[in-house]
Amino acid sequence: MHQPNSRPLADTLLKETASQTAGPYVHIGLALELAGLPPRDEEIGPRLAGDGAKGEPIDLVGRVIDGNGDTVRDALLEAWQADANGEYQCQFDLAAPFNSFGRSAATAENDGEWRFTTLKPGAVALADGRRMAPHVNLAIFARGINIQLQTRLYFDDETDANAACPILNAIESPTRRQTLIATRETREGRACYRFDIRLQGEGETVFFDF
Repeated sequence: MHQPNSRPLADTLLKETASQTAGPYVHIGLALELAGLPPRDEEIGPRLAGDGAKGEPIDLVGRVIDGNGDTVRDALLEAWQADANGEYQCQFDLAAPFNSFGRSAATAENDGEWRFTTLKPGAVALADGRRMAPHVNLAIFARGINIQLQTRLYFDDETDANAACPILNAIESPTRRQTLIATRETREGRACYRFDIRLQGEGETVFFDF
């Protein structure tokens, strides 16, 4: 006769169910067209800035890379950033020249690359008056990630602002800080910043707990 606690713990734990993991279901709820579903009348997409937006137009591109070095081809990212004056626009309006919020989904068809069309954000002031370097907040959703990961994208051509940023410099290791710096390049005559997010392993991106 077996005692109630004689079974291995692994046999008594409930297995993870589909409702406890973000991907690949995020496309069904948040990127309908990419999931093969009819889009909603008002869909939040990867364009944060359009015609008439004040500031330097830029693109943000990158891939989410797993611990094996492979591209995660069904990740979904949310971006939240200030405008060129360092102010967040909290009222989302598809007709507005700029919105602080956007979503971009990676797919196998685009080789796992996410992309945002936006503008260069300004420095945001903290409550104590110090200013954070220009940055974009990113949330990453993907299969195997139960709770979205939070990170930041900073710009490699904002050297002085990065050196003085109280949030960026709260990361003690200079090597780890570099995992948050996007590299400027030019695509089709337009400024573009590449930012690859590494989930695990060598060069793992710094993630924030907030």
